[in-house]
Amino acid sequence: MALTLHYSNEDDRAYGLAGMTISLAVLDAIDRVVGISIDSDGPMVDFSQEFYCSLSPAVSPKSVWDNLLRNYHLTASMVVSNVMARSLVRLGEEVPKDILDSIYSEIETEGRESCGLEEDEVKAMYNKILSQNRRIFLNPRMHPAVDRLASVISRRRTLSGGELRDELHLLQL
Repeated sequence: MALTLHYSNEDDRAYGLAGMTISLAVLDAIDRVVGISIDSDGPMVDFSQEFYCSLSPAVSPKSVWDNLLRNYHLTASMVVSNVMARSLVRLGEEVPKDILDSIYSEIETEGRESCGLEEDEVKAMYNKILSQNRRIFLNPRMHPAVDRLASVISRRRTLSGGELRDELHLLQL
């Protein structure tokens, strides 16, 4: 059974998308985003072709593996940042342990199936992601920036990658 995290309302959705965006910026991967849309029925973040794995024979297996592992790390971080922005910033509460446990379970399964990672490798990556996102979203100086970005997302609805980078620059992120 796949994990589904439901949004309680549009504000919750905007904070989740703001969290994911900030995570991508911190991981220096915002240039891979073509655009975002709070109204999307599918994924709210649209990535460039660079994000997706190329299986061309001209691409070395190591390059394919590195890209796959990087994208796995990015998406795992986006899931964690989504719930952290919603809980720690929007609600001012810790993320419930059962939610983090469910997220870890899905991240562990995905790491094993898509990247062939062992449990200790997934656990190390997850702990690093968790620690990094806790530092970001528990930092009270970041809260106004997250609030402003969520407000921009809620108001503008859809932003191109360039517009998103401009907004992040204005927020000094």
